[in-house]
Amino acid sequence: MSHSVNSILTQIRSYQTQASTGPISPLTDVARGNAIGGLTGTSPVSAPSFTDTLRNAINGVNETQQKAGTLATAFEMGDPGADLAKVMVAAQQSQIAFRATVEVRNRLVQAYQDVMNMPL
Repeated sequence: MSHSVNSILTQIRSYQTQASTGPISPLTDVARGNAIGGLTGTSPVSAPSFTDTLRNAINGVNETQQKAGTLATAFEMGDPGADLAKVMVAAQQSQIAFRATVEVRNRLVQAYQDVMNMPL
């Protein structure tokens, strides 16, 4: 599980560097969502804050869970476009994304507790 958390943290860091260093690839939806507002004006693009990055990651997890729920409901209703394989893959993706988010939260809480317990 720690491997997936490290993988997500690496992705977040790469999104931050992409948003702050240069042109954004159309394949990186999260980074593009952060930087579009800065690219429309004449002011220089600033790096997204940690809060923005975390908010976008949580929104991505939410979208993944909603997509899985929608696919599951469509499969239960007998929609021919929602086959079992798609439903299972979407459910697994949302489960992994949620677990990774919980692990990141746990690490943030642990880091906060470590800082608060530091002697002065």
